[in-house]
Amino acid sequence: MIYLDNSATTSPYPEVLESFRKVSETYYGNPSSIHQFGGEAEKLLKTSKKQAADLLKVSEQELFFTSGGTESNNTAIKGIALKHQNRGRHIITSQVEHPSVLEACAALESLGFRVTYLSVNHEGKIDLDELKRTIDGETILISIMHVNNELGTIQPIKEIADLAAKYPKLFFHVDHVQGLGKVPLDLSHPGIDLCSMSSHKIHGLKGTGALYIQKGTTLFPLLHGGGQESSQRPGTENLAGIVAMVKAMRLTMEKQRHSYQHLEKLSAIIRTALHQDHRIVINSPEDGAPHILNFSVPNFKPEVVIHALGKENIFISTKSACSSKHSDESAVLAACGWGEDRSHFGLRISLSYQNTEEEVREFCKTFIHVLDQLNNVMG
Repeated sequence: MIYLDNSATTSPYPEVLESFRKVSETYYGNPSSIHQFGGEAEKLLKTSKKQAADLLKVSEQELFFTSGGTESNNTAIKGIALKHQNRGRHIITSQVEHPSVLEACAALESLGFRVTYLSVNHEGKIDLDELKRTIDGETILISIMHVNNELGTIQPIKEIADLAAKYPKLFFHVDHVQGLGKVPLDLSHPGIDLCSMSSHKIHGLKGTGALYIQKGTTLFPLLHGGGQESSQRPGTENLAGIVAMVKAMRLTMEKQRHSYQHLEKLSAIIRTALHQDHRIVINSPEDGAPHILNFSVPNFKPEVVIHALGKENIFISTKSACSSKHSDESAVLAACGWGEDRSHFGLRISLSYQNTEEEVREFCKTFIHVLDQLNNVMG
């Protein structure tokens, strides 16, 4: 099998699965229980949080575990809006955000909040001048993703953070789900107040994520209960999932330090091969994240191409997995200003450090063969 849909989810590292199994079998006590068995679980939880915080270079008091990127995004956006609506009710995001951000903003609009959706250029990047013009006296939150999940576009997070830091009552949230372990992000920047992460995008397990909340930033909690996670995210902690996530973070961030050029090489091989076929147009920017490559094959239905590749045991995708079964059109490509010949025919390859040069070369050869076969059928 050649798996090239790693932005949807990744295969767990064997070490991650072993960590999850060991914790589930040995430390299944409730960390909130007062007996010694619960105390052992609590100690492991605190150790895991410190390890994760050290990896991210933040304080352990600033890190909170969640069920994944969607919960982290909703907690950040709705939590800021509801807590600080007395300061203002204006939120700024972009047209190319993940559905968990766009739909959270839409929900807040139904409660009377005002949301500005920034436009993007052909590469999916926002315009900093437009952002500056959009900020007003009612703006309380900017939410922009670091790496776009469909195109791999890297947004100018540092410049946005520099701008946000000039407005004392304005918070800046970064969706770092696709960037974690692939594209560096400095969370120590004073302008970044919140940051979302997910375990299953970095070879961890589904159902676990994290939210960085800068010291001094307060949110209205979406959940209320037993007071776990400093009442920011109450509920019995998924200890096995948390330990597994921290293990995945450590392993993936090590690979980021030592194997980043490997991803760049794989991406370059695919780009070169696709460029040589006149039927294919590449949508991802040259300076984007190396693990995501989006392209269109006009008049070839994406689902037909994907199913044909699946018969060859090769797996790629169309849009975000959270929206790929909805409209035929990619909302991201449409927002970039591309016509239907691109926006309705987009395909996405997403790599991991585990992919090999042999795999991507085999994909390129098989993909062109599949197009030739489909072309013959289409006449």
